[in-house]
Amino acid sequence: MVREPNAVDFWRGYALIAIFINHIPGVFYSKLTHTNFSLSDSADLFVFLAGWSVRLLAGSGPRRQPTWYLVLRLGGRAMTLYAAQIMITMIAIGLLAATAILRDNPLLLEWHNAAAVFHDPVPTHVGLVLVTHHLGYFDILPLYVVLMLMAPGFAVIDRFLPNWVLPVSLALYLAVLAARFNLPTWPVEGTWFFNPLAWQLVFVLGFVLAKPDGIGGQVRRHIAVIRWIALPLLIALFVIDRFNLWHDPTSVPQPRLLFLIDKTYVTPIRLIQFLALIAVFSVAFPYIRRAVPPVVAFCSMFGRNSLYVFCMGSVLSLTAQIIRSIYRGSLAVDTMLVVAGIAIMAFTAWLPEWRESIRERSRAQQRPVSS
Repeated sequence: MVREPNAVDFWRGYALIAIFINHIPGVFYSKLTHTNFSLSDSADLFVFLAGWSVRLLAGSGPRRQPTWYLVLRLGGRAMTLYAAQIMITMIAIGLLAATAILRDNPLLLEWHNAAAVFHDPVPTHVGLVLVTHHLGYFDILPLYVVLMLMAPGFAVIDRFLPNWVLPVSLALYLAVLAARFNLPTWPVEGTWFFNPLAWQLVFVLGFVLAKPDGIGGQVRRHIAVIRWIALPLLIALFVIDRFNLWHDPTSVPQPRLLFLIDKTYVTPIRLIQFLALIAVFSVAFPYIRRAVPPVVAFCSMFGRNSLYVFCMGSVLSLTAQIIRSIYRGSLAVDTMLVVAGIAIMAFTAWLPEWRESIRERSRAQQRPVSS
């Protein structure tokens, strides 16, 4: 049974569409996404809602899942995400190789950190399997895999020491920022673009704020006051960023990551701005639903089938990059790519729901009719 549109699915669907558009560098429509008006972007929203969804999966009160079942379910989810990452990475490598052959342009083999795959394939394929080598624009799912591997630990702490989940996560986050520690990539030397040990705090914030009691309950009770604080904060940060009124990054005290804006470490300024954005826009969903119900239903369909849509969107964004490199970017080309891409993603989201409706009708027909 397909669930009704809700705020989580709607905003997750919006995030998926925005990620697809923003992963086509230079496309005209990227100017319309909130990334251009915010220090945070759709990646923050996607990870936050992933944590929120884990809370919904864990349940509460009499609907709470057994701990052992929840741990196995989260572990299984991590394996599904891992398989999806391997699949879309292989498709991306195939797309780059095929385009390089057809266009007789070996430079395409060096796009998006793919050079090592073709020039040093033996260790690089080991790195792909170990998720220590990422193609550019294909590095969100590796983050999600690690977060889902960490999720059972946070879920267990939440079951037995619920007040310790956020402090543990925050302590890890601050230690990572102070030490500037990140996971290494291999065989190409470097570090992860999305540092999971820092981004886990965004995930955990979604997890704890979704809870009806505790911190989540306190936030709900005081959300009106929080919004009045968050709104001027958002405006001030927008003005500072738009007019580049930031302090000199070389003059801030140590540890510098506490005072800088950095996506890899999702630093405090970025995180605070994101939370303020969430607080302000958390009131918007009922109004959007009343004003444009078809848009809400459309985005919610994306959100209900987020993994399928994300994988398709990743492949489509690379395809769009290749097409733009051939035909050059123009408003007509950009419009065609974005409309076609969203349409294919919509079909990808619709297909499993259509398949499930067929199964439901088949089961209903097989049920015995009572006399």
